[in-house]
Amino acid sequence: MLKIYNIKDKLEYLEEICILTLKEWGTYDSNSFNQKIQNKKNKILSKLEDNNYCKLILLDGDELIGFISIFEKDGEYRCDLSPWYATMYVKKEKRGNGYSKILNNAILKEAKKRGFKKIYLKTDLVNYYEKFGFTYMEELPNKEKLYYKDLI
Repeated sequence: MLKIYNIKDKLEYLEEICILTLKEWGTYDSNSFNQKIQNKKNKILSKLEDNNYCKLILLDGDELIGFISIFEKDGEYRCDLSPWYATMYVKKEKRGNGYSKILNNAILKEAKKRGFKKIYLKTDLVNYYEKFGFTYMEELPNKEKLYYKDLI
């Protein structure tokens, strides 16, 4: 049975999420991997009560399917904008089943609940987030595309 949870209510999935995050978006070598996982866990744990941070997870029973986040800042560009829709991830073997739509809807609902009027994201994907109602803003210096979505 599919269900969305806030990671703070399911901390037993934190390490798996950190590993998947580092493998998908991080840089590491065999000497630094474990330390980077520990640093990522500590960073998430330190932000769990922050209104500008959220990590939602999608479970099928007790199996992690994917996760998505709200960050106050995401990267070095456009630090004047906040909050950020970030880290949408569905395990490779689970992709193509509509799970990203479930995660998207859950994080947008959470952002509205937290009182946000607009949310931003950056991506190198082409014609992906438009299907979720995001609007293109500009290209960032690193060639990623910046999008926003009004939440009101």
